[in-house]
Amino acid sequence: MVDTRHATAHWSGDLKSGGGTISTPASGLMQETEYGFNTRFGDKKGTNPEELIAAAHAACFTMALSHKLAEAGHPPEAVDSRAEVDLSMDGGPQICAIRLSTKARVPGMEGAQFRAIADDAKQNCPVSKALSAVPITLEAELLG
Repeated sequence: MVDTRHATAHWSGDLKSGGGTISTPASGLMQETEYGFNTRFGDKKGTNPEELIAAAHAACFTMALSHKLAEAGHPPEAVDSRAEVDLSMDGGPQICAIRLSTKARVPGMEGAQFRAIADDAKQNCPVSKALSAVPITLEAELLG
């Protein structure tokens, strides 16, 4: 079984003075959300590819971690994660690093077991797998 999702992008003009919109028609979450050079490298309101990758990675990792904790017999009370995506301009633009950080409240779980499960979720969530060409680090904190 394959579950397909999609988004659309439109662009007009050149790289620096042009602009575009991104839409997610099925969910309606983004409808012609602006993106462009100034939303990526400046302070214009809108989104950019790195922010969208960060959002997707944080969401996917958090879901995977929650699932793996529950499978281990420790369903979490809460998991909060952040993904930071670095874009380097050295040698041409490239995503050069992703840093995941998570804090979880998981009753009855020991720190070493939590860390092992968090590392497994980082390695095996679908977005981490898709981004495997980029170094991904994880900071994981088990809350009391």
